[in-house]
Amino acid sequence: MSYALKQVFNKDKTFRPKRKFEPGTQRFELHKKAQASLNAGLDLKVAVQLPPGEEQNDWVAVHVVDFFNRINLIYGTISDSCTQHSCPVMSGGPKYEYRWQDEHKYRKPTALSAPQYMNLLMDWIEVQINNEDIFPTNVGTPFPKNFLPVVKKILSRLFRVFVHVYIHHFDRITQMGSEAHVNTCYKHFYYFVKEFNLIDTKELEPLVSGSGGALM
Repeated sequence: MSYALKQVFNKDKTFRPKRKFEPGTQRFELHKKAQASLNAGLDLKVAVQLPPGEEQNDWVAVHVVDFFNRINLIYGTISDSCTQHSCPVMSGGPKYEYRWQDEHKYRKPTALSAPQYMNLLMDWIEVQINNEDIFPTNVGTPFPKNFLPVVKKILSRLFRVFVHVYIHHFDRITQMGSEAHVNTCYKHFYYFVKEFNLIDTKELEPLVSGSGGALM
């Protein structure tokens, strides 16, 4: 493994502790199946497709947790250069500003610095994926009716991390020699959300057109 990738996977750089799948569970087996497809070098458009005989919600749940972990790591590598001073607004260039809203402190969309937004975002996602009522871990426990709406919100917000990193911090990623890893992670994420229609097309615009178009 290159020094750059060691940096990306350095535990001290992880923005949040990783959520893991319990060995022996169906989710753990699905996670292994998904990783095997990636490691085998399959076309990412093929790798994201639902395996025969598997439930879509299980497949989606596994990927949401995996993307949370991976994007966490990516942001962790550039978080020292993403500060209140360098990024006073959570944005993706001059055309896109992302405001934070939740059910507690920020009931109206609120402009925040990028690091503030990231902290709130990662805390919020952790609560969602660790909530057994939303992401049940026991085999046979049905997913709730609001599972996909919650997933769509998680993924659309995680996409904003890619937007911010690509547009404001890609020089740092390039310095570390990690652009191939980040690009692969982004493409995997993009093909997955497109395959299952999990993010509104308009949300994807900042990276599908303009500066991000080359990635596709």
